[in-house]
Amino acid sequence: MSAAEGPLVVGVDTSTQSTKALVVDAATGRVVASGQAPHTVSSGAGRESDPRQWWEALGEALAQCGDAAREAAAVSIGGQQHGLVTLDARGEPVRPALLWNDVRSAPQARRLIDELGGAKAWAERTGSVPSASFTVTKWAWLAEQEPDAVRAVKAVRLPHDYLTERLTGEGTTDRGDASGTGWWASGTEAYDEGILARVGLDPALLPRVVRPGEVAGTVRDGHGLPFSKGTLVAAGTGDNAAAALGLGLRPGVPVMSLGTSGTVYAVSQRRPADPTGTVAGFADARGDWLPLACTLNCTLAVDRVAALLGLDREAVEPGTDATFLPFLDGERTPNLPHSSGLLYGLRHDTTAGQLLQAAYDGAVHSLLGALDLVLDADADPSAPLLLIGGGARGTAWQQTVRRLSGRPVQIPEAKELVALGAAAQAAGLLTGEDAAAVARRWNTAAGPVLDAVERDRATLNRITGVLSDAAPLLERDATAR
Repeated sequence: MSAAEGPLVVGVDTSTQSTKALVVDAATGRVVASGQAPHTVSSGAGRESDPRQWWEALGEALAQCGDAAREAAAVSIGGQQHGLVTLDARGEPVRPALLWNDVRSAPQARRLIDELGGAKAWAERTGSVPSASFTVTKWAWLAEQEPDAVRAVKAVRLPHDYLTERLTGEGTTDRGDASGTGWWASGTEAYDEGILARVGLDPALLPRVVRPGEVAGTVRDGHGLPFSKGTLVAAGTGDNAAAALGLGLRPGVPVMSLGTSGTVYAVSQRRPADPTGTVAGFADARGDWLPLACTLNCTLAVDRVAALLGLDREAVEPGTDATFLPFLDGERTPNLPHSSGLLYGLRHDTTAGQLLQAAYDGAVHSLLGALDLVLDADADPSAPLLLIGGGARGTAWQQTVRRLSGRPVQIPEAKELVALGAAAQAAGLLTGEDAAAVARRWNTAAGPVLDAVERDRATLNRITGVLSDAAPLLERDATAR
């Protein structure tokens, strides 16, 4: 390892499938070491993970970083949003965490919306209309389904909070991740005691919300990780807010992230409140806002379709009128938690490659349908769309987004933007800089730009029509008796 120009920092991304750690030179943004370890997620009706495996994966990822991790002066953790982590009096998980893509709480989401004044009231109060992904609905589900577990709970955390607390011994979160719970009021930037009372959650069980740029704590003894006692720990944040930091994102620049879930978002200086529920009015990690729309089905769903067809994920073929809605895990955008995949328009001459392209088209259609709602009215419609996440490296994803968006598409060369954003947050503790300014200094958004092509409105309109016609079927709960 060549000598670093500045102090070293560690940025962590604890995602649905794995934990990644980067050791970064705070002066230049150069990644000097990295590591990654997998998680397991339950299958079936729910999506759950044991939080203790996140800690074990963090240790393994840091071990792969070698001596560089031991030299870190600060650390920050970005993590998957919405997950419900319940801890007992010893700080041990009461049960596995309910993850963001566990949609069993859809009935509770509908009931809570009705009980607290409807969708518009929720949007004005919290910035978002809660779907089954939101933490508040998961807590309501747990209270109904597992009351004994709820009685044992002495602390409620989000995934990144859990890891930060194990480092520092203090229960903290940040405004970016707190804004995805459904019990944090975006207007007052405080926990909403009325909502908490409605779902029977004592605010004393929740973590302190750390301000942007504030130190969350320092590394304590006995953690078993390669950090020195007293190493600074930043607030951390949710994965999308961390990626926005990692890009050094300025207001009005659109982002599409292609991962297990798909997201579109942009930084805004206006507090969002979409009464349709399509756009979640999240806070960012700096003091601005991050209006965002999220789909449950993105790269994992399309890869599953490719596997069913016996194809490589890049083996797409043009020229089909078939429509594939790849809602394999239910869907959040559009809000169809009980839906499943739907194929329409199959003909004798339809090829497997055309079906695969139709799955790509269906996934991207859902994201682009929300993009105009995410962007402020004065945003530049010709600005390049930043394409990030694991799918952004795939040619089929790139060309599908380009064709259906009609925008130029920029693909940042920097990888692991969530972990890089967390690293920028850690670096900001040392330098006193805004974390997004740190990332801009690191030039993380640099990358090739694919020119705009004529927008394929025919395909977009066809998918919209099929989705509208099939809505009654997709809304039906197939498990209901």
